[in-house]
Amino acid sequence: MASQRPPTGLSRELIALRSARELAPGSVVNLGIGLPTLVAGFVEPADDILFQAENGILGYLGISESDFDSDLINAGGQPVDLVPGASFFDTADSFAMIRGGHIDAAILGGLQVSARGDLANWYVPARGGGSVGGAMDLAVGARQLIIAMAHVTREGEPRIVELCEYPLTAERCVDVIITDLAVIDVTVDGLTLREKAPGISADEVVAWTGAPLLIPSSVPEMSL
Repeated sequence: MASQRPPTGLSRELIALRSARELAPGSVVNLGIGLPTLVAGFVEPADDILFQAENGILGYLGISESDFDSDLINAGGQPVDLVPGASFFDTADSFAMIRGGHIDAAILGGLQVSARGDLANWYVPARGGGSVGGAMDLAVGARQLIIAMAHVTREGEPRIVELCEYPLTAERCVDVIITDLAVIDVTVDGLTLREKAPGISADEVVAWTGAPLLIPSSVPEMSL
């Protein structure tokens, strides 16, 4: 498929919006760097969702539009606004929350996701560099793992594959994949197409997915 161009699906912002709708009211959520940080801007206050950052914040909103304060940043170094009652703590306590199973959901970016839910999101061999960081803790410590990413690479290669070629972040950890083309559930029976992006057909999703995909008899369009 690398010689062809994928269909135009959701923007990064709409991927974030759709990802936000996976979050249960009252949950504690960690957002990975990159696209996932946009999710905080699409959560309704009434949902009472608390965002947690590895660097030691519980209870922040979206990216701050006010003057930069180096003491009020998320794990990606972006300034954030706080909710009333927000708390601060050291990194050891933050990772105790994550490793202890106290994070209801994590939304991370992805480089590759395999048919069985393996995640690779920290290292591209051709580029070098990179560090797995806290992603491995979130991948296995969060109760639900949502991957928000583009369906294919800039070169037109599928990111959802039979087996990951890149070094893994964690094995069998992904629950849901949300891309510009589709929402896909990782189930015991295999990858299952739950929703397709507006204007995208199930056949197009299959064509740009590098792993077998189960297609229910009826696949609705995403409600945005």
